[in-house]
Amino acid sequence: MENDKDSAVKLVGFWVSPFVHRVRWALKLKGIEYEYIEEDIFNKSPLLSELNPVHGKVPVLVHSGKPLPESFIILEYIDDVWKQNPLLPQDPYERATARFWAKFAEEKLFKAAWTGLCSEDDEQQGAVKSSIEALEKIEEILKGKNFFGGDRIGYLDIIIGWISYILPIWEEVASMKIFDPVKFPSTAAWMSNFLGHPAIKEEYQPSKDEMIEYFKWRRQVLKGTFPKVFSNSVKKN
Repeated sequence: MENDKDSAVKLVGFWVSPFVHRVRWALKLKGIEYEYIEEDIFNKSPLLSELNPVHGKVPVLVHSGKPLPESFIILEYIDDVWKQNPLLPQDPYERATARFWAKFAEEKLFKAAWTGLCSEDDEQQGAVKSSIEALEKIEEILKGKNFFGGDRIGYLDIIIGWISYILPIWEEVASMKIFDPVKFPSTAAWMSNFLGHPAIKEEYQPSKDEMIEYFKWRRQVLKGTFPKVFSNSVKKN
């Protein structure tokens, strides 16, 4: 019999969003069946406005009719509701430490790398430098581990997982170099472990060509040199 906790789980997302992929990975790791609803974030539907009236962004998890936005919050909710295969450590200190590094990675690495994608010249160089400095910190906490929590994939791996498949795309699109596997061997090994994990490997992921096309367009839009319409922005999956 289906568990009530597993009933009526929906995820509203956008095909290339790393924030949405975090939630998809978490649901996969937990073994939770759900309905995926693709949203065109450049032509938002009434559904998204209804489910997330404050920010109008994806992802939005809908569980038993109740919507919840923001990937960090959704991951913790999933972990609280479905106890199997815990994402966060059980030890309070380790849980707090995981949250600290998740916030650090978001504020220092993700934002800097995104700035690098969407800029050039001095601004891009500064963003690349900040990204590398953040990666140096991440490299230190990964030494001697298969995953951030040890031998099991978990919360922090999911939060930082975007660097394993999107960061190389951003580097190529923006002609910048942030990640060096020789300089960051522990991070390189972790990327391989992460992408090779069955739950990650089996989950939907856009093709490299699709991502390159999309982020080339996005870079030009944010630089103000390209139309704000992307005809292939919605991918069905």
